[in-house]
Amino acid sequence: MSLRALVVDDDLSTREMLVLTLGRQNVAAESASGAEDALGRLRQATFDVVITDLEMPGMTGIELARRVAEGPGVPVIVLTGRADVDRAIAAIRAGVADFLTKPVSIDDLVVAIERAVRHHTLSTEIQRLRTEVLGEHASADMLGQSRAVRELQDLLTRVAPSDVPVLVTGESGVGKELVARALHDRSLRREGPFVAINCAALPATLLESELFGHVKGAFTDAQQDKRGLFLEASGGTLFLDEVGELPLEVQAKLLRALQERRVRPVGGGLEQSYDARVISATNRDLEESVEDGRFREDLFYRINVVHLAVPPLRARGRDVLLLAEAFVQRAAERSRRPVRGVAESAARKLLAYDWPGNVRELENCIERGVALTRFDEITAEDLPEKVRSFEASTGDEQALEAELPSMEELERRHIVRVLEAVKGNKTRAAQVLGFDRRTLYRKAERYGLRL
Repeated sequence: MSLRALVVDDDLSTREMLVLTLGRQNVAAESASGAEDALGRLRQATFDVVITDLEMPGMTGIELARRVAEGPGVPVIVLTGRADVDRAIAAIRAGVADFLTKPVSIDDLVVAIERAVRHHTLSTEIQRLRTEVLGEHASADMLGQSRAVRELQDLLTRVAPSDVPVLVTGESGVGKELVARALHDRSLRREGPFVAINCAALPATLLESELFGHVKGAFTDAQQDKRGLFLEASGGTLFLDEVGELPLEVQAKLLRALQERRVRPVGGGLEQSYDARVISATNRDLEESVEDGRFREDLFYRINVVHLAVPPLRARGRDVLLLAEAFVQRAAERSRRPVRGVAESAARKLLAYDWPGNVRELENCIERGVALTRFDEITAEDLPEKVRSFEASTGDEQALEAELPSMEELERRHIVRVLEAVKGNKTRAAQVLGFDRRTLYRKAERYGLRL
């Protein structure tokens, strides 16, 4: 397929010669008499590459390259009769694809054209993929090829279009809010608001006011009526983060609001309807909290219609490297540093570490590496000391790089082993496992075990 080139030169004979010669090399070339003429042509037609003289009346070739980079984004090759270091540096800073000295051989020019077009095409594709990965409706933190993440993504995709309440669980730092946002972005409510509140951050009285609103005079500082977050989230999603920290008195009112789809503001007498999907998240074992009387059982079942368990980073195998590379791109762009990835020495350390802080800790680690590295890749020396010096409990590095089972899978295997050891005695098994028979039955049902 023929390439289209725009030749820019104030000398008529030079540009006519280039147009004719390039045509013989299967490059369909057209010409412009100067930079302003070239910019006008670029607005009217599509070209694969611009070939421009450096010294022209008015706007120079380097200034033209800078304008093209800001607009059409077509690669620019600059030709000059006299080359020097300062001009070459200025050309590179302007984003010039290549810088050739006259007289240029047609073979060298065609090679430069093909190289510039290939590089531009690749850069455009990388940017498109990066936008998909790190764009408004996706997040690097949700990337993953491990079985645990694929299962999570599959379940998330299936449940997102419905309005059923979802409980997202996982350790601190695994990205529970990202999962909630992904549910919202893929739902029929995506055009509505996404309203989040940390239930552990406020005392009971303020939390109740935030959720349900209040009327003027309801308490000392209530100077005017206030809509609660249930109403603010109408048409969209209400995300209750750290729901396991809710005080019991607020739990009762939350349960009523979820059952009736109506809320009553603090100090008010009239209830108001809301239309919001509720997604909750916690790093607690809510079943254990129910057993201990710290969380209402009826509320637990109300918010846990669908359960999404976000796996810890240590259970995601080589996803660590996939996330690290995405975080490098993000941090390098934000800090404008020419860091393009993770060196092998650093990759081995990242795979070996157990990441108690999960994805959040990994992102902080990579941001540090991008800031400190003296190279175009993060090396082991750029990582925090605790990551560099970490030694896994096993010396089998291949096992470290393999995909690890989730915490739920480990618990299921442990329960099976205990039951086998006590020959199916459920009372004895519960004692060994450290919980009562009721919890044993519930966990057996969750994992599909026959007692």
